[in-house]
Amino acid sequence: MSYTPANGGDTFEPFDFSTETGDDPLLKPQTHTSNTVGSAPATIGTTPMASDSRSAPAMGALGSMSGGVLDTLDEPVSQTIIRDLQSIWAKLKQVLVPTKDRKNILRDWDLWGPLLLCLALSIRLSVRAPAGQSPIVFTTVFVIVWCGAAVVTLNSKLLGGKVSFFQSVCVLGYCIFPIVIASIIGLFTPLIVRAVLVSVAFAWSVYASVGFLSDVNLNERRLLAVYPIFLFYFVISWMVLISRSIL
Repeated sequence: MSYTPANGGDTFEPFDFSTETGDDPLLKPQTHTSNTVGSAPATIGTTPMASDSRSAPAMGALGSMSGGVLDTLDEPVSQTIIRDLQSIWAKLKQVLVPTKDRKNILRDWDLWGPLLLCLALSIRLSVRAPAGQSPIVFTTVFVIVWCGAAVVTLNSKLLGGKVSFFQSVCVLGYCIFPIVIASIIGLFTPLIVRAVLVSVAFAWSVYASVGFLSDVNLNERRLLAVYPIFLFYFVISWMVLISRSIL
């Protein structure tokens, strides 16, 4: 059936609402060109479909790579822990056996390694502390390590050193690793042997930290930056030396 408008316009046919194909008639593009009434549903039906097709790839790419940075939100916790432990172990090896690649490794700084080393040293010294003084010793060691590293870093920054705050704290924290090893071994050795171990560990910690921070560009002020590092590790080493051992 067709309809002719009263003003003598073009003849047009109404929509076919049959469901022979099972499709919604609003989603069928119309082929009528004689009147704008028949073309409106085509615009309504096709616009959402085009929008859906354009947005699908964006949703599919979510969580993969963003600007070259790995998205770890969907990564298993065990895999994240293993990767962090491997990174910590790589930095510890660089402290014990420095290589040419040490600056590149410590550029990716973290505070998990220094935190574990600080806890290990605090627990070790508090275990053999006099009765009733274990909490005080634990707190004192913990505060000296972190506050000392922060003060040494601020000193380097005030002298014009071009190194980030957390990178410097990371380096100073990792470089107490030789002292931590000496404190654990010294727990089972007499005072003379412990003194030798602590002296070697102290010298190695200073050497490693100065080597890692060799690119702070202090020029003539280098000695003013090295002296606080020397004092920082000396205080920690002295606390290890005067601690009591099992023997």
